[in-house]
Amino acid sequence: MKTAYIQATAGISGDMLLGCLLNVGLPIETLGKSLEKLHISGYRIEHIESSRGMIRGTQVIVHQEENTTHGYSIHDFTNLVQNSDLSEETKSKSISVLRKLEAAEILVHGEGHELHELGDLDTIIDIVGVIAGFESLNIDKIYCSPLPLGWGIINTRKGPLPIPAPATSHLINMSNARVVPPTKEYMEAGELVTPTGAAIITTLASFDPPSFSVNRIGYGVGSRDIPTLPNVISIWLGETEQSLEQNVVSTLETNIDDSTPELIGYVTEKLLASGALDVWITPIYMKKNRPGVTLSVLSTLEYQDKLLSLMLQETSTLGVRIINSNRYAADREIMTLNTSLGNVNIKVKKINDAITSISPEYEDCKNIALSQEVPLYEVFRIVELEARNILGII
Repeated sequence: MKTAYIQATAGISGDMLLGCLLNVGLPIETLGKSLEKLHISGYRIEHIESSRGMIRGTQVIVHQEENTTHGYSIHDFTNLVQNSDLSEETKSKSISVLRKLEAAEILVHGEGHELHELGDLDTIIDIVGVIAGFESLNIDKIYCSPLPLGWGIINTRKGPLPIPAPATSHLINMSNARVVPPTKEYMEAGELVTPTGAAIITTLASFDPPSFSVNRIGYGVGSRDIPTLPNVISIWLGETEQSLEQNVVSTLETNIDDSTPELIGYVTEKLLASGALDVWITPIYMKKNRPGVTLSVLSTLEYQDKLLSLMLQETSTLGVRIINSNRYAADREIMTLNTSLGNVNIKVKKINDAITSISPEYEDCKNIALSQEVPLYEVFRIVELEARNILGII
């Protein structure tokens, strides 16, 4: 399996990711042909060899002509992608990134807010260019190091904002990405993770540390010269031998016989919202034949302590059992497909790079069934059939 690892020492931005891809071997002509499929004009991409500190890499600059439209909305960008000649994979992932950006902006500013400084052409060029670039390099799996938070204040068209910007903070929070709190070197660095960079990397990458054989390394250079650290990120390309992803997960369990169904339901929802991979309830009989339940929580090691504390605080239990296990997981991704009923997220399962099964997301299908007054089972049938045709699955 072809693997990419992003070492985000100086943060993440769309232009630095593009620089990494070009530096590691993506031909500029291939990038240009991918972007031509958007059918937009009024921009020019410049790529130059540049240095930060003692590290050389590729810097990407997107020049936008003065008479070109500014202030694109998420809806505008989404229409550009949907009406393009890009591959279905690039379309799906690009729309997922745009949806994340929109969700983060709504959390910060509320419904109907304009995209402001994210809304120029360089935003969609960064998003589509990076996603199409990974596809052109035939990368199957992407990992990323923890993201440095940075420190300070950034001035925007709408006034000063804290670093990281609120939209960036929400994007990191929504994805449970790992972060690095600011140290002395980062205190004077300013903004390191941009909203666009955060949306791209949290959509495409996993933040678990990978194990793979490296065969190529590339460097992407940022636009600023930071005194305290080299403004460079790197990409490491290689191969993983295992077709299944392995990690360690924790099962947290406790037996409860003095709680109400309402309280158990509340705790279940809160555990899932706090990072649990899964939560389930098993009916049991306890001492003196008292009916009770076993509350089981599946967690990554990262969230184990947080979920343990929540179980102790929110239930009447006096103790929680923890069992650590090796978990092997098939590769999976969420793709947004444009069906005859509307956009639907599809969970795609892969083994050895081959798609073995697909599953339409229930919430998307439910919303379509309610809004269009179509039986839910029929929505599932139509969406799965069209998804199989789009993805070439028999």
